[in-house]
Amino acid sequence: MDAVIIVGAGPVGLALALALARNEVPSTVLDEGTGVSPESPRTVVLGGETAAFLARIGYTRVVSDSARWDAFTVWRRRAEVLRLPLDAEPVLHLAQHRLQRGLRDAVAATPLIRLLPRHQVVELAQDRDGVSVRTDSAGQDAWWHGSHLVGCDGARSTVRRLLKVRFPGRPTVDRHAVATVRVDLPFPGEARLHREPPWRGDREASARPLPDGLWRLDWRLPPGRPQPTEPVDPHATWPGIVTGDTLLTRVTSALTGWCGELPPHQLLAAADHTYQQRLAARFRTGRCFLAGDAAHLHGALGMQNLADGLRDADNLAWRLALAWHLPPTGDRADRALLDGYEAERRGAVGARLRAVDQAMPLLRPLRGWAETRRSLFSGSFRKHAPLLADGQLGTGRFGGAPAYPAAPSGVAPRVPEQRGSGRGTALTEQLPATAPGVLVPDLPVVTADGASETLRARLGGPFLLVLVAPGAAVWSAEHWLGAGLMPRLADLATALPVPTEVLVTDAYPGAAPHTVLLIRPDGHLLGTTPGLHPETLHALTAPLTPKPGLEQERTR
Repeated sequence: MDAVIIVGAGPVGLALALALARNEVPSTVLDEGTGVSPESPRTVVLGGETAAFLARIGYTRVVSDSARWDAFTVWRRRAEVLRLPLDAEPVLHLAQHRLQRGLRDAVAATPLIRLLPRHQVVELAQDRDGVSVRTDSAGQDAWWHGSHLVGCDGARSTVRRLLKVRFPGRPTVDRHAVATVRVDLPFPGEARLHREPPWRGDREASARPLPDGLWRLDWRLPPGRPQPTEPVDPHATWPGIVTGDTLLTRVTSALTGWCGELPPHQLLAAADHTYQQRLAARFRTGRCFLAGDAAHLHGALGMQNLADGLRDADNLAWRLALAWHLPPTGDRADRALLDGYEAERRGAVGARLRAVDQAMPLLRPLRGWAETRRSLFSGSFRKHAPLLADGQLGTGRFGGAPAYPAAPSGVAPRVPEQRGSGRGTALTEQLPATAPGVLVPDLPVVTADGASETLRARLGGPFLLVLVAPGAAVWSAEHWLGAGLMPRLADLATALPVPTEVLVTDAYPGAAPHTVLLIRPDGHLLGTTPGLHPETLHALTAPLTPKPGLEQERTR
């Protein structure tokens, strides 16, 4: 079968290619750019879930390239309003060019990925057998054929335009000036958001540590810039906004306010970010898909659009891998498998956009006497400060892992086209760990060969059958592999219609001993059974596809 075509070699496109390669699916990545990842003030905040995804697809230095935050604090004027220690779940912060370079290095070491720079897509056609793309490379036309195509080509997506998919939304929700500064601040390891700081000129400023003594500084800008009618690059630099005296004044005022006097510092980069809220009307058109900035834009209140783009890649990769390797039982089953990507991911992002619309009046202060009166009498800022932390940390309604609505095939109810929809999408942290659709927690597991591992490290390949067996961590593999449910569970794994691996864990939150968990490759729980119930597990996986022999998979 032809390779999957990926248009765009940003972090989402590269991550998708690596996730497909983990499932032995080849891909051709068409990059309009030069293949260089220049330094910029753009940065990425990663939670444990997204950091683990990047590590398992090949970006092994994700932790060493990042700064780990010890705490997140919110200040108002001269008082600390909120402090959140971050020792339980790590939060990593790194420059986006480091992330992209790390992913490119992993791609270069993967024979299944063909990365082609300076290839601009100009035409697209598809039929029931595949997708054809015409590219222009230095005046030379070429046609590329693939089994499927994924547009990861950013806010101005050519793929989205060729598919005639609408991209409605709000062109300006938040504006920030951003700078990368080398400086020593008196709160090392702490990310700080400061509302109404005591120095003049700024209404909101934040400082977030990066590796190597660098900090990302942000200032929320007042409204007033003309609103574009078309999608723009959410990370574009707009001359005249953050250059010259205006930027230097912001930098020196903030550093002096935090340090008591102006410390030695070096300004390395700056930009003006205009954050939009947009949601593509469709994420799938036949054999073509949209992911990342091509499918959605958000970033107000500190939200991480890239984290949702990586979730797109994780969700889509296992579906495409099944469709690529395993012949479907029919068009209906194939549609159910692949339609699940749009239903789940569009619903999750739509819920985030709706949450921002609801929270913005609470978190963006009014001006004049109305603001003063609210500050004096209602205490609303202190009450709603945790929402600001959700945006910055990738937790809660603004960034937490979604729990997809449960269905045996993994297909959620279809989401309406209106932006901000997604009422059926809950958060993993709001549901018990045994609820179908939640992202499973990371925990120690033992593989069938007796090796100790973590659950998140085993994701991304086959489906996982995990048996809750107290004492498994201290037993020898020779003891438990032939005891209890294990022999029948191993036989069942080979009989299920999807590739499956058996693991054992000592305990799982809310699950009794001898519970069997069925987990998707992206870490979301398909379902549980009390003991071994083959008919239930078959019912959960049967709507996907049948499973041929391994050699048949590899020779298609």
